[in-house]
Amino acid sequence: MVGGRLWHGHNVLTGGSDLARTRAVALGYDLPKGELVKTVSIIQSNYLPWKGYFDLIAASDVFVIYDTAQYTRRDWRNRNRVKTRNGLRWLTVPVEGGGLRGPIKDVRIGRKAWQDNHLAVLREAYADCAFFSTALSRIEPILRRSYSHLSQLNEALIREICSILEINTQIAQAQAFPCELSPTMKLVETCKSLEATRYLSGPAAQAYLDVSLFEEANIEVQWFDYSGYPTYEQPWGEFEHGVSIFDLLCCSGPEARQFMKCGMK
Repeated sequence: MVGGRLWHGHNVLTGGSDLARTRAVALGYDLPKGELVKTVSIIQSNYLPWKGYFDLIAASDVFVIYDTAQYTRRDWRNRNRVKTRNGLRWLTVPVEGGGLRGPIKDVRIGRKAWQDNHLAVLREAYADCAFFSTALSRIEPILRRSYSHLSQLNEALIREICSILEINTQIAQAQAFPCELSPTMKLVETCKSLEATRYLSGPAAQAYLDVSLFEEANIEVQWFDYSGYPTYEQPWGEFEHGVSIFDLLCCSGPEARQFMKCGMK
């Protein structure tokens, strides 16, 4: 993994690899000799994402939060699932309707109170798990903060969970790489600005990503494999992989990485 300061908050513009390196050095980043980065992943932020999301981050040298992308309703941007005694339950962050036709970064959190409800559901679902208190102590302060925008909340949670899991990948925001081209070309240009040699994506993107544009830029495209996850001791009946990472943190604590790709031998 690439060491040094995080990209967050700096206006690192596109314009070629030499310019990207020059700007990064000027901003004080600790860059390795040779390539700036090797593997880059670029994905929209999710609310309390599942374990696979963090495995993708861990497999990358730089992870770009793609919140310049169009907001999508009834998706993972503002909600996720947990297991309860009554089955799977959605935790949904309310969002205001006015900004839902624009990019994720512009979506504002609604005024309806939601934090107490989410925390109550988490307590009901996981209070008896061995590492619940530890996990909650890291997540609750973030949920209690007052964020105006969904992207801010999601990024804060993503960064904190990466810290818990000891994932040291650099995290950037797509706003730092402005581009008015097609969706795929935006990804290509972001990878070029970061001097990526490999673009790592979830398998769902195979349905729409124009791989030839990456190949023309000498960037290899790889699809992350989400299959083969081991199970762990999980409450409330039949095992479910597709739940928030909070489930794994509560159930496995410091051994959580052993049940993820980044910790499997």
